[in-house]
Amino acid sequence: MHSHHLLLEEPIRMASILEPSKTSFFPAMTKIVGTLGPKSRSVEVISSCLKAGMSVARFDFSWGDAEFHQETLENLKMAIKSTQKLCAVMLDTVGPELQVVNKTEHPISLQADSLVVLTPDQDKEATSNLLPINFSGLSKAMKTGDTIFIGQYLFTGSETTSVWLEVKEAKGEDVVCLIKNSATLSGSLYTLHVSQIRIDLPTLTDKDKEVISTWGVRSNIDFLSLSYTRHAEDVRQAREFLSTLGSLNQTQIFAKIENVEGLTHFDEILQEADGIILSRGNLGIDLPPEKVFLFQKAAVYKCNMAGKPAVVTRVVDSMTDNLRPTRAEATDVANAVLDGSDAILLGAETLRGLYPVETISIVGKICAEAEKVYNQDLYFKKTVKYVGEPMTHLEAIASSAVRAAIKVKASVIICFTSSGRAARLIAKYRPTMPVLSVVIPRLKTNQLRWTFSGAFEARQSLIVRGLFPMLADPRHPAESTNATNESVLKVALDHGKASGVIKSHDRVVVCQKVGDASVVKIIELED
Repeated sequence: MHSHHLLLEEPIRMASILEPSKTSFFPAMTKIVGTLGPKSRSVEVISSCLKAGMSVARFDFSWGDAEFHQETLENLKMAIKSTQKLCAVMLDTVGPELQVVNKTEHPISLQADSLVVLTPDQDKEATSNLLPINFSGLSKAMKTGDTIFIGQYLFTGSETTSVWLEVKEAKGEDVVCLIKNSATLSGSLYTLHVSQIRIDLPTLTDKDKEVISTWGVRSNIDFLSLSYTRHAEDVRQAREFLSTLGSLNQTQIFAKIENVEGLTHFDEILQEADGIILSRGNLGIDLPPEKVFLFQKAAVYKCNMAGKPAVVTRVVDSMTDNLRPTRAEATDVANAVLDGSDAILLGAETLRGLYPVETISIVGKICAEAEKVYNQDLYFKKTVKYVGEPMTHLEAIASSAVRAAIKVKASVIICFTSSGRAARLIAKYRPTMPVLSVVIPRLKTNQLRWTFSGAFEARQSLIVRGLFPMLADPRHPAESTNATNESVLKVALDHGKASGVIKSHDRVVVCQKVGDASVVKIIELED
């Protein structure tokens, strides 16, 4: 772990802390993933979320059916059209999630120091001393003294609706537990988390596969968030499955690290996955509290060096019911940015929270403030050192573009790309200015019809810190004569001017292919 992640000019002007935050077209370089649910699915609310800074919409299939999510998706499309803001779609799988089944939905009162039995018999009714669960192998996996946590789905930790149990004994398929704290379980969906125990269930369940092959294909999902990823093999199997589903072979897989098993195999998982989601809710149960921050810092650093997006979850839980985050939460968001996170993922805060739009707005503001004091110089040197020499052709071009942009104080880097790889590499070096990635569509044919690629690549950069995509006109090829390059550049510059990131007399660094060569050039704008 490295210190000096902060770049604070000496002496720190305390007065500058009191200056109001300036708003800009891009609320922050760090991206925000919002989970759409009951409180955030109308066209009006989604439009406000997009304007506030959400760039990826997450559809969580632990909650609601395909019809419910389809309706939300239609509203998202309308909101994108009316706000003219791009937004990517992420499908979050259920995975091997253990759940308490409460068919009657009556509240269940649990008293500390009394006993409760967990049974796989789902036909039984949930009561204060009997809780039916959706897994029959629990008694084999548990031993006396093990810890079990039961909480409302996306529990925030502050509710009185979560309970800790200690395993006393196994009776056949049932598990007898001692209740450690009094609580009332209300609602229908409770997740059950067993500390540091291997649950023998597939990572991609049959239900997940069905959802991906129907709703996922229909919705052309950009990202698949693979819940409870425990091994690199989980990611390989998911990729194999996606490759059989036509256009979904382009979908990026984000491995969700939720338990000690995923943490143990982190390096192999990172190699296979396109990005990582640190699911701090479940990790916070599996890890001792004093170790959570250490894993976050180590994991985000590894993602940064690999040039793969790192997404941090569970940051402003208290905003589920409150208009302002706690001091600890506000600091936590800033620290996630200073650690190097690409995106912040909001769960309960936007899914069932009372203030989805305000939450996105406040998180964006905190991210923007933290970015101002992010020590880019130190990070750049660290990354160059890590990559080592000789660098690959692309890596050398990307790092040179960022270095040049910083030296000439460019207001923006414009990168022409068709696969999105060049733009992601530039973003890997964390430039202090936005990177406009101009995605040049490619024409593809299957002998029956023509299609353009590029939309996937553009949307997939919406989760990368500092990367802002725009789709070029397909009539402008990426590697053709100077004249067409100039016209695409003009469109990109106009887009930058319209969004307020480029002004006259600014310097701009452009990264593009001319013939077989990659070129980095610096241009100074006239009036």
